[in-house]
Amino acid sequence: MTPQDICEKLKDKFGESIASFEEDIGDPFIVVAAESIADVAQYLADDEGLAFDFLMCLSGVDLGAKDSNFYVVYHLYSMTHRHKLVLKIVLPKEEEPHVPTVEHIWRTANWHERETYDLYGIIFDGHSDMRRILLPDDWEGYPMRKDYTEPEFYRGMRVPY
Repeated sequence: MTPQDICEKLKDKFGESIASFEEDIGDPFIVVAAESIADVAQYLADDEGLAFDFLMCLSGVDLGAKDSNFYVVYHLYSMTHRHKLVLKIVLPKEEEPHVPTVEHIWRTANWHERETYDLYGIIFDGHSDMRRILLPDDWEGYPMRKDYTEPEFYRGMRVPY
């Protein structure tokens, strides 16, 4: 099944929660409304014709000043049907970014969501352990954001960059 076919199936099921299908230089992707991602992901995992049983990657994206949004990108794969799919969530930068967790669908999302929170500050509502995973608990800011300013000192030590 092609990504376009999957998009049509999702539009039939979820209506306006499926914002668009876009062909990109790399993989084509489906833009999903942030508040619907958990329902869409559950459907993709449970439907026998789709059977997306593997979350390959979940990533945060900040394109910088030229774009007023953050993105969360999900790369999915079906071991049964050997097809893949990319989903994208758009989150406005001017608000504190929140998106529902998919950890209950794919356990590997636990680590990926924590990493995205740690580096971008995107909060995954309903996550079982939403705390930093790479940086110390008292670190200030989110270093993968394009507007991040690295501190000169951390706990009295010069940050060596």
